Amino acid sequence: MEGVSYQRFPKVKIRELKGDYVKFELRDTDASIANALRRVMIAEVPTIAIDLVEIEVNSSVLNDEFIAHRLGLIPLTSERAMSMRFSRDCDACDGDGQCEYCSVEFHLRAKCISDQTLDVTSKDLYSSDHTVVPVDFSDPAGYDSSEQKGIIIVKLRRGQELRLRAIARKGIGKDHAKWSPAATVTFMYEPDIHINEDLMETLTLEEKQSWVESSPTKVLDIDPVTQQVVVVDPEAYTYDDEVIKKAEAMGKPGLVDIRAKEDSFIFTVESTGAIKASQLVLNAIEVLKQKLDAVRLSEDTVEADDQFGELGAHMRGG
Repeated sequence: MEGVSYQRFPKVKIRELKGDYVKFELRDTDASIANALRRVMIAEVPTIAIDLVEIEVNSSVLNDEFIAHRLGLIPLTSERAMSMRFSRDCDACDGDGQCEYCSVEFHLRAKCISDQTLDVTSKDLYSSDHTVVPVDFSDPAGYDSSEQKGIIIVKLRRGQELRLRAIARKGIGKDHAKWSPAATVTFMYEPDIHINEDLMETLTLEEKQSWVESSPTKVLDIDPVTQQVVVVDPEAYTYDDEVIKKAEAMGKPGLVDIRAKEDSFIFTVESTGAIKASQLVLNAIEVLKQKLDAVRLSEDTVEADDQFGELGAHMRGG
């Protein structure tokens, strides 16, 4: 209908926030927006990763391509990725991808001179930019000594050596998984669970217990004081329909009504450490806004095509 606005105003509520983890609610929107946000977080938020490796000396047991692949998968701190240029669009280096505006240079030099195996790790990579370095996964308290040395790249024995130069560039997960800032991004519909209290009164305590235990997750429980079945954790429900099937088997169809709220979603986001999980969400929203702006511009072009037909497309080179 002309003149009717379908604009909605989504709301976000943070439930849990850590450096590399965030759990939040997204309400008053539909699944298309929720899924678009999830996909952008996984594949279209830019980060920095090693993209070019020049091996000078490699006498380790791993071949050059193997080491280059391992280097590319090391997550690098990417707070400045949004402001960097893509190497293909950089006019400072004519798309060569080797200038301060679109790349960061790394060096690695390691040689084993003892009989003890030498672990070459991500901490042996030296960066030309102190803001872009391998992510530090070590425990600040220092309890886990195995993680203090960084991500292992290769192991060297006496006399073996590795020297290389690497160039890190900006990219997105759609081009290669090494640029994806997300370890996992999931969302679920918020369940809406209603128990039919009149039918519940017809059950014995043993039947109530049997029905509660039919759920594979701890969604329901029996109140020890009132002996009534209560919903203790609706979000633990996995849409398995086990409690519904159990109620039907007991001859009590309609004992519980479970529906998914179609405008309410619970997101869980874990980052690789390249950027903080909270920043990952904010960057994804910014990228999504840019894509929507591009759609608005294309709509103007489509309207021109409708008015001028093939002439408009021809003038654009289409």
